[in-house]
Amino acid sequence: MTAQEAEYCLYHNILPYWVRLRDDEHGGYYGQVRGDETIIPTAERSAILYARLLWTFSACKMIEEADRVKDYILDHFIDKQYGGAYWAVDYMGQPIATKKQFYAQAFMLYAFSEYARITKDDAALQMAIQFYRWIKHYAIDHVHGGYWEATNQQWQPLTDVRLSDKDENTCKSQNTHLHIMEAYTNLYQIWPDDELKNDIAHLIQVFEQHIILPNGHLGLFFNADWQVTSNTFSYGHDIECSWLIDEAAQTIGINANESVLRLSDHPFPLSNMTMDWWEPAEAVVGYLNRYKHFHDEQAWQHAQAAWNYINNHLIDHQHGEWFWSAQHLTNNDKAGFWKCPYHNSRMCLQIIKINPILQ
Repeated sequence: MTAQEAEYCLYHNILPYWVRLRDDEHGGYYGQVRGDETIIPTAERSAILYARLLWTFSACKMIEEADRVKDYILDHFIDKQYGGAYWAVDYMGQPIATKKQFYAQAFMLYAFSEYARITKDDAALQMAIQFYRWIKHYAIDHVHGGYWEATNQQWQPLTDVRLSDKDENTCKSQNTHLHIMEAYTNLYQIWPDDELKNDIAHLIQVFEQHIILPNGHLGLFFNADWQVTSNTFSYGHDIECSWLIDEAAQTIGINANESVLRLSDHPFPLSNMTMDWWEPAEAVVGYLNRYKHFHDEQAWQHAQAAWNYINNHLIDHQHGEWFWSAQHLTNNDKAGFWKCPYHNSRMCLQIIKINPILQ
């Protein structure tokens, strides 16, 4: 698990795969590739996929590709009438799901701020700031704190606010808060606004007071007043949260509560061959972050074990990219609504960033 291995995975396995998915007929990139490498040219295109493509190409300094996806987002995903980004468009670029999921607005903020960070493009920075303001204006719960899940196209209340079919229909979730915080943190690095700093501190406080439970796991779904509505937990989100909150705290110059780093205490279930590709990727980064703080040799060994699992079971060494899971099922996406070059590219970049500190 060296920086050289991470660079090879990123620049020879992951990124070339996505470049090949350019749709030269309709613009942008194809919305879906199945596990058997079948491209579905008429598949819908999600805001999540396109925001994560923009973030990835920007972070990896692939400016030509980043420009292509940025222009597609501006032309097809931005709601010119009400603001914000649509949830999905069809393969022709026409909106087919117009709700405003704040998880998606956060990823658009994250993507445009990364593009602005790399290119110094002021228009992209202003777009990132605009997404920040849309989230602030329409998503904040001014009574109990935190952020709502979704609205309709006109920013009005929505009956079904679920992020996906796997999620509960509750008004607040760990996942949305985590990625709003991640997006705010990325924006703050290039736009150190005092109000934004306070918003990041508030989100960290929300996690410490409401979302991190006494059992050391994250609650996943909540009512408006932060009553947890689910007894389930997610190892992947636990360990992802442990390093993202730590990063947010360091960015604004404070220390995260000990409960945050405790989220990486739990042994990661690498024996579960059905887990999604993103979970071992987050395990690598979370355990490396723990090792960076405590020089915990067991954390280093856990990170190496997660990397070995990825290399042996998830990386498609023949066609590129990663399989959805170690089962390599053909009906699972290699690219799609949720299968994007985000968790794996970010893992590689974090390994490259952290490795010199660990030597």
